[in-house]
Amino acid sequence: MGNCFGTLKKKSMAEIAPSDVLKGSPVVRLYGPPAGILTSYIRFALLYKPVSVHFIPSETLVLQCGSDAVSGTRETLIRYIESRFPEPPLMRRCGWSDETTPSVVLATVLQHRSVTWHLERMVRWAEDLATRGGRSRGDPVMGSPRMEVRKFGRSYSQLLEVMLEHAQMEERVVFPIMEKADRGLSKAVNEDHARDLPIMNGIKEDIKSIGVLDSGSPSYQEALFNLSCRIKTLHDNCKEHFEEEEKELLPLMEAAELSKEQQEKVLEQCLDVMQGTHSHLFRFFMEGLLPQDAMCYLDIVIRGSGSNKERAASILHKIVE
Repeated sequence: MGNCFGTLKKKSMAEIAPSDVLKGSPVVRLYGPPAGILTSYIRFALLYKPVSVHFIPSETLVLQCGSDAVSGTRETLIRYIESRFPEPPLMRRCGWSDETTPSVVLATVLQHRSVTWHLERMVRWAEDLATRGGRSRGDPVMGSPRMEVRKFGRSYSQLLEVMLEHAQMEERVVFPIMEKADRGLSKAVNEDHARDLPIMNGIKEDIKSIGVLDSGSPSYQEALFNLSCRIKTLHDNCKEHFEEEEKELLPLMEAAELSKEQQEKVLEQCLDVMQGTHSHLFRFFMEGLLPQDAMCYLDIVIRGSGSNKERAASILHKIVE
């Protein structure tokens, strides 16, 4: 992922493949409906590959590379992209899942991964802020110490919204299903969620307080140190909580033996609860996933949208627009 400052810059998804890699790279022309689900899916997949993509709006989707012109299903197009440009792999199945793993379990674990990645990024950023203590600047693009703290606050607010929606999704959709397999389970896991709310809100208040202090003063340096400690504690708590859920709780979802139709309904409910994550925060959320995990999550979003093609198209379009 690069060094701390490299990951803190707000980058567009188009910069997933570094520009220096793209120089002299093959040119791929993609024709297709601008707001189409498949168009956005393929455009996103190509962002990870060392190619220069030229998108041309068209009624019919065609992928052209050299003398090759490929059209067809999502699977056909992805297989072609993978065979032509194998690195990084996009469709390698995760080692922790198989064909029988319920989609809602996949979605939950991938959300854990994105949140964990962003928390680790915030931990590194907070540690760097505390080390400098307002006495020196970090990455020039961050601006003055006060400007950097505001950017830190915006990034944390985005992460906080994703985390709260994820918790609500589990409490409203996932845990009630597992409750049928293990009575009393929901109460215990909901208490775990409530445990971290004070520290999550406390971090938000710490950031506000730091924003009005004189940078470089002893009180400013102390506040940055306390912020760094709180972020680290939140990271450690979430990591432990996620590992416990994935080891002990999520396997109970398989015991619920949901039918395919029931799984699709559950996925749709998850999307309903996490509206912010799957709208204005979707690009932010996807930045926390590895290529194969990101593509897997797009597949889940498409399945979870069911017959609501407009919602799927809107969600996917947000990461390539």
